[in-house]
Amino acid sequence: MQEIWHHADVIARSQIFARSFRHWTGRELLPGNFSPAELAEKLFHAPFALVAHGTEADPILHYGNRAALDLWEMSWAELTRTPSRLTAEPLLREERARLLAAVTANGFIDNYSGIRIAQTGRRFRIAQATVWNLLAADGTFCGQAATFDRWEWL
Repeated sequence: MQEIWHHADVIARSQIFARSFRHWTGRELLPGNFSPAELAEKLFHAPFALVAHGTEADPILHYGNRAALDLWEMSWAELTRTPSRLTAEPLLREERARLLAAVTANGFIDNYSGIRIAQTGRRFRIAQATVWNLLAADGTFCGQAATFDRWEWL
């Protein structure tokens, strides 16, 4: 079985994550000079969570690195067919929708905190998350991503 980070679409998305993060924040998502394949592997195994969804009417997660898969207690196959709204509890989905609307309008936000829910029902608080718009090479909007390295189980 091919490792997730070896898939061509994951390698391409990793480039979009890094390029878009730099565009909006002026910072590097993962400092260093890596080939596209190296970047994909390093992002997948990074010590921070990284998730992203597409542009569907009800956006579906299309990426989660190892830390994110562990937090949401899902396999790659489960995560990549999950609507991203389901990562928050039902009562917190309106707050999440406001957050994503602000990101859409402003390009990114820093220092987001909120409660999320794993597939098993376990709750956790994320802190100091950065959420940003993803831009294709031609500059068109192609989704949103979030990264954070601070969380606690509730």
